Amino acid sequence: MNQRILHTLEYKKIIEQLSEQAASSLGKEKVLALKPSSDITEVRQWQMETDEASHVLRLKGHVPLGGIFDIKPSLKRTTIGGILTASECLEVASTIYGGRQLRRFIEDMEEPEMPILREKVTEVEPLRQLEQKIRSCIDEHGGIMDGASDQLRRIRSKIRTYESRVREKMETYTKSKAKMLSDAIVTIRNERYVLPVKQEYRGSIGGIVHDQSSSGATLFIEPQSVVEVNNQLQEAKVQEKHEVERILKELSEAIAEENQMLYHNVTVLGHIDFMFARAKLASQMNASMPTMNDDGYIKMQQARHPLIAEDEVVPNDIEIGRDFTSIVITGPNTGGKTVTLKLVGLCTLMAQSGLQIPALDGCELAVFDEVYADIGDEQSIEQSLSTFSSHMTNIVDILDRVNDRSLVLFDELGAGTDPQEGAALAMSILDEVVQRNARVIATTHYPELKAYGYNREGVINASVEFDVQTLKPTYRLLIGVPGRSNAFEISRRLGLDESIISSAKQQVGTDSRSVENMIASLEESKRGAEKDYEEAEQILKEAEDLKKQLQDQWSQFEEKREKLYARAEEKAEKAIQNARQEAEDIVNEIRNMKSQAELKEHEWIEARKMFDEAKPQLAKKKANQKQEQAPKQGTKELKAGDEVKLLTLNQNGTVVEQTSKNEYQVQVGVMKVKAKRKELEFIKSPQPYKEKPMAKVKGKDFHVKMELDLRGERYEEALNRLEKYIDDALLAGYPRVSIIHGKGTGALRQAVQNYAKNHRNISSHRSGGMNEGGSGVTVLELN
Repeated sequence: MNQRILHTLEYKKIIEQLSEQAASSLGKEKVLALKPSSDITEVRQWQMETDEASHVLRLKGHVPLGGIFDIKPSLKRTTIGGILTASECLEVASTIYGGRQLRRFIEDMEEPEMPILREKVTEVEPLRQLEQKIRSCIDEHGGIMDGASDQLRRIRSKIRTYESRVREKMETYTKSKAKMLSDAIVTIRNERYVLPVKQEYRGSIGGIVHDQSSSGATLFIEPQSVVEVNNQLQEAKVQEKHEVERILKELSEAIAEENQMLYHNVTVLGHIDFMFARAKLASQMNASMPTMNDDGYIKMQQARHPLIAEDEVVPNDIEIGRDFTSIVITGPNTGGKTVTLKLVGLCTLMAQSGLQIPALDGCELAVFDEVYADIGDEQSIEQSLSTFSSHMTNIVDILDRVNDRSLVLFDELGAGTDPQEGAALAMSILDEVVQRNARVIATTHYPELKAYGYNREGVINASVEFDVQTLKPTYRLLIGVPGRSNAFEISRRLGLDESIISSAKQQVGTDSRSVENMIASLEESKRGAEKDYEEAEQILKEAEDLKKQLQDQWSQFEEKREKLYARAEEKAEKAIQNARQEAEDIVNEIRNMKSQAELKEHEWIEARKMFDEAKPQLAKKKANQKQEQAPKQGTKELKAGDEVKLLTLNQNGTVVEQTSKNEYQVQVGVMKVKAKRKELEFIKSPQPYKEKPMAKVKGKDFHVKMELDLRGERYEEALNRLEKYIDDALLAGYPRVSIIHGKGTGALRQAVQNYAKNHRNISSHRSGGMNEGGSGVTVLELN
């Protein structure tokens, strides 16, 4: 984009606001380098980045970007063998820690819709060892700690010892020679401990004079008795300095080894800070993400100029690029025409920079190759280019470069010269730009241009509203309604004699009066349409509220019905439990009467299964009950294989044979029962046999027992049989099976249970109960 255009539309002020939102110098650097892009793919990527960052701020309210520094200069120095200071090393450690904190923050968020941020933070290397190495040597204030090395600890221990000795000797002087001293204190000159001795006592205290006061009355003398200890102290401090330098050199070399990763971390962190700076600005402006297109279409609802205070700006709806490609705005001075031009231009530049715009959700903006503007009059804040020659110089430059991927903003087109010639030039310039299919918004005072929008295809008139009652502009943009002169109404409000106004009206041409009357009619129609729209919106809102009330009442009804079904089911469940207990008692009595040879254990298990399955499912089946009708009992003759319901036991079974005219033998589970015809309710006849996939074969069609006896089998052969048996049982649809392995040494039982633990279709296993074979049997639950 042309720098002059960025200046004219005050883009720099947006950049200044954006830089204030950056948390680090890295982010500020990215902000200051930001320029609008004309690549729609890049612009859409930027907008997605801003939207993701805004999403995080809405959820969390903040993002941990503290402690991140621009360490690129330090990294560059380490690559050429430079030694970093302790504070520079500490900044490296802080940046590593800040990057790791940010990565953990993003990764811990449960929101899945953050592909860009998640990908970015994965590029941040933790580098824990380097950070720990630095922090083990440098404290939080930037000082080298004693524990940085054993040598440094010993040297500093010696320094403290020497300092203690010097102070002890010096204190003997401050106590015994106090009258010879200007002040009974020990001070330092040239990094050596000295005493402030009065001039007249110079000879009484032998030693080295290091300094004297400005008046010469006080000499700073190092007593001879402490010279040697001071020398040792200075030597230790030199050793300390060398050791510190060695430690910093070692740290700098460690940083240099990770130079490439650190540089990449800094680049990524700077970009993430830049993303969140854009999101923070969007939050501050109450902005929304625009949908970007490359067909020159702009649509904004309730758009606000981003540089005008929110409590002062008037929102406006703006659309251009579909039904019309040019807007000609007419109206009085100070009415908001120039603000509208700058609003469209500045929002376009912001959107092409990845920034959200201050408008309602659902806005659309186009990506232009260039934005051209000829704006500059007495309303311009920065400069004044109101002369005709200045305008024409700029317009000529625009006409040399404009094309169908350009947005052109003309302010007071043709102003500064003879009105008739200026109006003619304005229409010719607009014709040229419109012919090139550029998007154009122009403002003008010329009445001739009011008719321009009616005579040109793709051009529409617009105006800024003026309140004649208050004699003030409302700053509302009215698209489709040209501006009209309010001179007569304003003069009347200000008290001008009515006769003068009538005389003036007679001098106005018929055409002009017709145009003014037409404009007045359009304004009235627009106000009526807006009123109807508001009423329709109110009716729609009331209808939506009513719909919500009905939905709430229906939900309450459904909930109440569910509770009634649940209550009925609970009662039925209790009845089934009582019946089950009675049946269980009967079965136990029969079992005690019959021998094990006549009725096997798995048959008792099957019987219990039948009782378990005899539970009501009212709540689950109530929807189907409306569609399914219960089979009616009739006089239908039953045949072998028919599925029937034994009413006396409330169980389903299969007819085995007809034993007499009115009596049938029925297979119910593992039991065969004789029943009268009236005790049987026909359900359905058997389906003709057709081959099915193995996975769909039911238990009644697949001949496999519900138990497997492995007693006496070898270990490996037993496992092979078990594996094949489980596959067969699963195909048969059994819910559980029993594996008989005996007690013995327990090895076979352990093998069966280990197999059960690792099989994905075995949900659980247990040892058999007292009536199931005890520990000699393992019961497997299948799924």
